[in-house]
Amino acid sequence: MKLNIDMVNTRRLLVVAVISMLNVVARSQDKNFYIFLCFGQSNMEGNAKFEPQDTIGDNRFQVMEAVDCAGLGRTKGQWYTAVPPLCRCSTGLTPSDYFGKTMVKNLPANIRVGVINVAVGGCKIELFDKDLCRDYVTTAPSWMLGMIKEYDGSPYERMVEIARQAQKDGVIKGILLHQGESNTGDTTWTNKVKHVYDNLIADLHLNKDSVPLLAGELVSAAQGGKCASMNTIINKLPQTISNAHIISSEGCTAIKDGLHFDAAGYRELGARYAAQMLALLGYKAGLAIATNHHSN
Repeated sequence: MKLNIDMVNTRRLLVVAVISMLNVVARSQDKNFYIFLCFGQSNMEGNAKFEPQDTIGDNRFQVMEAVDCAGLGRTKGQWYTAVPPLCRCSTGLTPSDYFGKTMVKNLPANIRVGVINVAVGGCKIELFDKDLCRDYVTTAPSWMLGMIKEYDGSPYERMVEIARQAQKDGVIKGILLHQGESNTGDTTWTNKVKHVYDNLIADLHLNKDSVPLLAGELVSAAQGGKCASMNTIINKLPQTISNAHIISSEGCTAIKDGLHFDAAGYRELGARYAAQMLALLGYKAGLAIATNHHSN
């Protein structure tokens, strides 16, 4: 009889412990902390030098570091006020900067925004395919290997690792993609992106109906974009992913290499990502756009 009583008491203690743990998690996760995953190649990584106006922070806009940056006083897996660089330790201005700035300008004051930016310049979308990543790395150019190494060989796995950490604090509301230059002309790109998106949804236990994918166009033909033809393929993404939305790059200024936006272009493109996300959240009119003319 004593053994049975002890077993019952033990079970009761376990139930109480589990309930307590769940309560702690529930209390610590802020439903008003909106988190967004950002990934891609060099334009998401940030090619343009940021300027003083870009470094004005807002504590409602946070970045969770995906790598250790001792020189910046930042540690992987920790939140910081989002001032550039938002990708790795020495990257530049990205669309995610003005995505976040525009979001907090338009959301209620009780809502915060956080981003996780994992990007590798020059990479194909295959680098973010967890099933193909290792093979891709074996053929990657030597100049890319150092960047990949900062993510312990798998940017996708690092993104999921950091995202899981972030989910303890807030709720993932969307995924931002800017990639395609290195896959220009690849008509299977949309299916490859879908595979990455589906993996993220599954690995992070997300609802694909409520977590949209926002994909930005490459530098436009009007701006001298060398890969502008890829925009035709990018615009087909909603045919493959029902919750995908395309962010136009028309009018977003670029530098002379025909591949990268300039700082003003990144500001505008980031604001357009935000305008689309805000519309999906139900904020459809009277947006205060945070661009180079309204950065503070």
